[in-house]
Amino acid sequence: QVQLVESGGGLVRAGGSLTLSCTASGRTFGGYSWFRQAPGKEREFVSAISWNGVSTNYADSVRGRFAIARDMAKNMVFLQMDSLKPEDTAVYYCAASTFYDPTYVYTSAYNNWGQGTQVTVSS
Repeated sequence: QVQLVESGGGLVRAGGSLTLSCTASGRTFGGYSWFRQAPGKEREFVSAISWNGVSTNYADSVRGRFAIARDMAKNMVFLQMDSLKPEDTAVYYCAASTFYDPTYVYTSAYNNWGQGTQVTVSS
C-alpha cells in the first residue's frame, strides 16, 4: 500500500526555520514534491526533487529560502525552510509521481498525496 506521511510542521516566528519530512512507503517514486495550500487559496507548487536527488525545482516565491533533499535509503524527502515569512503559512503536502519532470508543478500531475502538515508563521 502506497502511503506518504508528512511531519515537522508547527508554529514559528517570522525569520525562523522549520524542516518538514515526508516518509514514503510501498514503493519508490520517480519524483517527489511539496505543495502548500493557504486558507481560501488553491494548492500551489513549492518544490520538487527527482528520485535520486540530482534534479530539483523551486517556486520563485521560495527559491533561496527553502531547500529540498532526499534520503534514498529511508525513502524520505525533506523540506528545509529558512527565513520564513507570514505568507508561508499554509498546510504543506507531500506528493509523489511516477516520473520526475520539472514541468510537474500542477496538482494534476500527482496522484499520491500525504495528509498534510500545518505550518504557521507569526509576524
